[in-house]
Formats: sequence, structure tokens, C-alpha cells
Amino acid sequence: MTSAIPGTVRFPAMEDERLASASRGPAFVTPMKAVLTADRPAGPQWVFERKLDGIRCLAVKDGAGTRLYSRNELRLDDRYGPLAAALDADPADNFVVDGEAVAFVGGRDRFGGGEGGELFYYIFDVLFADGRDVRGLALEQRRAVLEGVLSWRDPLRMTEQTTGDGAALLVRACDDGWEGLIAKRLGTPYVSTRSRDWLKLKCTRAQELVIGGFTAPRGSRTDLGAVLVGHFEGDRLRYAGKVGTGFTRATLRELAERLAPLVRPTSPFAPGKGIPRGASWVEPELVAQIAFMEWTPDGRLRHPSFLGLRPDKSPREVLREEP
Repeated sequence: MTSAIPGTVRFPAMEDERLASASRGPAFVTPMKAVLTADRPAGPQWVFERKLDGIRCLAVKDGAGTRLYSRNELRLDDRYGPLAAALDADPADNFVVDGEAVAFVGGRDRFGGGEGGELFYYIFDVLFADGRDVRGLALEQRRAVLEGVLSWRDPLRMTEQTTGDGAALLVRACDDGWEGLIAKRLGTPYVSTRSRDWLKLKCTRAQELVIGGFTAPRGSRTDLGAVLVGHFEGDRLRYAGKVGTGFTRATLRELAERLAPLVRPTSPFAPGKGIPRGASWVEPELVAQIAFMEWTPDGRLRHPSFLGLRPDKSPREVLREEP
């Protein structure tokens, strides 16, 4: 882990007057996003963190208590009650931190958690501390502030950082079974956009895709057969393939219940080859995390597998990710 920057941090002036009132508390802030890349950065200006397989989660605490938000401003307090309770119990107040809610099953981080999973909140950045806006500070200065914000008792943890050659570190991460790394450029502020100051280095290919339909079950399969998924290009939903593996009976039942009220008479996908006939179509509102081997030349997923739903992602955010 990198060492904190010594000395006193001077806070910039409050930028948003809405955040000046502790009674109202800090407002939701759109989180900073990383860019997927095939580059492998190296050098003293970069630090690396483990890419965790969880749900992005902003935590806001003020006089009104703790509120947890997804990246698209959905409330997650009920879903992650133990994390909200841990933040409530911490002496710190009037802050906004950014991190990932992660469930570990058998020692491995698993998207969506599972039976018997241990839930943790891995925090990697701070936006407001003691009511002060620190987004304009350099990454390493915010890190120093973050270390002093909380008392850091489980399930609250701060992500570890390391330096080195990105290519070598990624090989080690993949050998250890990690999803990948996040590379962050030192000296940079926190911005509410996607920025190349944060880079995603992935071990396996996986991305969010929008469910636009499903097929009927066959054989011993219950509820539904496969989901039909796609990604947006402008206003058009492009078909990306049929996903029929990765489901449990409970997952199939939950999906069928979630999709039933979304059924519509026509396909939401833009016209194209390979879209199955006779499928049931749904409004493109549910986002799923899909693992796959690669994209085919005609824009289809090779060997896709369902990992779980992404309630923290808006369908219109879902684009084809390419390094």
C-alpha cells in the first residue's frame, strides 16, 4: 500500500452551496468512471488497485444519517443494511465516500453475492470530508484525507494500492483469480465523468448488457430458456446474442418474475441478422452482467454466461466496451 502524503491538507472552498448545510447533508454526486483499455501503464505516476467484482456504492452521511447510492442514484440502504449500519456507528459525520459493496463467497469476490457470503464496503476515494469539498485535491492527497475519515473497522475497508509495471501486476492479478486492476494517475482530481486518469485492466471479458427478450424453456429448464441481450448505439438497441448458461433455478424464477411485467408485443432490438424468431420481447429496462470469451466479427458474444442483474446501471449507459 502506498504511504499517505505527510503534512496538513488544505481544503479548497466549498464548491456547491447545497452541500454547506449539514441539516440537508451532501447531495448525490455523479461518480467518476474508469475507461477500459488494452494499455498497461507503468511508471511512478500510476498506482494500482484490485478491480473488485461488486456494486459501485457512494455513501453519504450527515445529520440525517447514512444514505447509500448506486452510480445511477438508486438507494441501496435496504440492500446493504449492514454497511449502512457500520457507517452509522462510525464517529465520523458529514462526508461522502466512494467505493464498492463486495460479497465474498469462499474467499472469492462474487458478483451479486450468494448464500453465506461475507459483505464488505471497500472504499477507495473521498469526495467530501467534514463537510468540505475535497474533489479538487490530487488523488494522493484525497487518499491521505480518506485514511483519517473513518475508524476502519470491518465491514469497512480501504482498498490497497501498489505501484509497479501494469503488465506484470495484471498477470499476477489474473493468476490470483482477480477480475483485474484499476490504474489511477497520481496528481489528478475527482471528476464526475469517465476519465482516462482511471483505467480498467481486465483479466476476463465481461460487461453489462440490456435484456430485450427471452426464449421459452426446454427440457428440464424452468421459467425461461435464455435471455436475449444487446447494447445501445445511439438510440438503437443492437442485438448481441442469446445467453442460456450461468443460471440457477432461483435465478430463473427471479428473472421470470422481473421480466413478466415488461413484456411487449414487438422486438426492442434494431433490425438485424440472427435475432431469434418466436421469442418473448420485453421493454429494455433490466441490465445484466455477462461473461464471455470474445466478440465475434458480426458483433455477437462467444460463449456468454449470465452473472447477475445490475440494478446500479441504467440501460442507456450500456454500450459495447472495447479496449
